[in-house]
Formats: sequence, C-alpha cells, structure tokens
Amino acid sequence: MNKLLLTAAEAAAVLGVGRSTVYELMAAGQIESVRIGRSRRIPRAALVAYVDRLRGVSDTEAAA
Repeated sequence: MNKLLLTAAEAAAVLGVGRSTVYELMAAGQIESVRIGRSRRIPRAALVAYVDRLRGVSDTEAAA
C-alpha cells in the first residue's frame, strides 16, 4: 500500500535529498505539508507537484 502522507525522512528518500533540505523546502513554501497533531506530513501529490514545477511542467500538462 502506498502511503498518502510521508514524513520528512520518507519524502527526502523519495526525492533523493537530505531531510534538512525537505524541511527547508517546506519552510519556504515550495513543498506543501499538513499538520497532524504535532507532526508535519507531506502529501505524495505535493512531491509530484514540486518535481513538475522544477521540470517546468504546468498543471494542465501534468494532468494529461
């Protein structure tokens, strides 16, 4: 089963970057995150959207 929400460490592994980089991207608003209790989680779709923005792919192109 694929998780819908990832920890910063899991998101870092998916992106191939360090955990601190993921926290920096969240703080800068470049990666969306949600709060559950005292924890921050990153929707899997937010990682896809971030990579699409890096690639210069628009939302309409990504949906196609």
